Amino acid sequence: MTLPQVALQKPTRTRNWVIVFAIALAILSYIDRVCMSQAAPHVSADLGLSKVEMGSIFSAFGLAYALFEIPSGWLGDWMGPRRVLIRIVLWWSTFTALTGAAWSFVSLWVIEFLFGSGEAGGFPNITRAFTTWLPADERVRTQGFMWTFARWGGAFTPPLVVLALHHMSWRLAFVCAGSLGLIWVAVFSYWFKDDPREHKGVNAAELALLQNVDQLTARHTKVPWKKLASSRTIWLLWAQYFCSSFPWYFYISWLPTYLQENRHLSQDQSGHLAILPLLFGGFGSLFSGLIASHLARWTGSVSLSRKLLSCTGFAGGCCFILLCTAVKDPTWAMLALGLSSFCNDLNMPGAWGTCMDIGGKYAGTVSGSMNMMGNLAGAVAPAVGGLIIQRTGNWNLFLYLMAGMYFLGLFCWPFIDPVTPLEKEIAAAQ
Repeated sequence: MTLPQVALQKPTRTRNWVIVFAIALAILSYIDRVCMSQAAPHVSADLGLSKVEMGSIFSAFGLAYALFEIPSGWLGDWMGPRRVLIRIVLWWSTFTALTGAAWSFVSLWVIEFLFGSGEAGGFPNITRAFTTWLPADERVRTQGFMWTFARWGGAFTPPLVVLALHHMSWRLAFVCAGSLGLIWVAVFSYWFKDDPREHKGVNAAELALLQNVDQLTARHTKVPWKKLASSRTIWLLWAQYFCSSFPWYFYISWLPTYLQENRHLSQDQSGHLAILPLLFGGFGSLFSGLIASHLARWTGSVSLSRKLLSCTGFAGGCCFILLCTAVKDPTWAMLALGLSSFCNDLNMPGAWGTCMDIGGKYAGTVSGSMNMMGNLAGAVAPAVGGLIIQRTGNWNLFLYLMAGMYFLGLFCWPFIDPVTPLEKEIAAAQ
């Protein structure tokens, strides 16, 4: 087809289905994660687990997720995200289901560790697919949509798990949750292609929107590890994501127990109020993703707009957690935590958009390294929380620590360069 013909042709929107697959994967991943937090009181009672042991169980997932993030992201850069994502979803679905077979602390810890190792790399590989399939001006908005539905999937899991636990054991509930991923794998493996040029639904006009497809679909094994390790932006991306994830992991680990033990709510009441943080977080991601391009035009700078959104998010997250500790009414306290989560997720689209913009063909590895640090926080936070709660019985000490992490994260973004590709930095240094 000649260039004039391409110019007259209306672009197809096949790339939108990539977004649909990403949203579905995000929802499934959060359903499987949040199941354990809601079932924790039942699991603890059945297996005789202490607070410290339960905190260790929560941490096992985060530790494995962190350890396998970079290898899984690198695999996506090397062999393409399709095969890696199929392996990831099959693996995590299997070990979600096997959670119901746990018989002791050690068996549950091993299963959660293997579950986390399987789920690692999901979001970096989706980010790698976005880098190939989406025009640059659609990427941050799409990250906003994906993280919105990820949060909402997790938000509505607690009441569904509570309902399921009224009709089945916690063991069977995990089997049901794990089976959902098999449907996603069947459809995704049939439809998705790593290279949009190989998909029959993509016409020449849509392909013309996807810049540098040749470079971005190229598979490689040589990642510039030295440059990654010496880049100030990379280190600060890691630090800010650790600070963001540390308090956020409270919502998918200790929150139901906090509501039942500290706020003296029933399981049904806690299940309904536990919706709020992830629900509000979804709105935060949606708002940030939609406002980002407008804010960039108003300020004349993509870099400045991302810094403003993220710094606002960290400051607001800190203030609203402190407000929660001062409020006695549990509903108002949860609204405060919901607003803290909203602020937290103002950072999400920009942070992951930065991974795509600076990573380029290394986007899987860069985003994997950032998510590794976030999940190291996920390994540390629940264990530290369990230790604080068991030794002091003071939940507010844990919340103060969470607020402090947001405060530290606030000072990372002013020094991040969120737009300059690593390859340009490498070329300039040579």
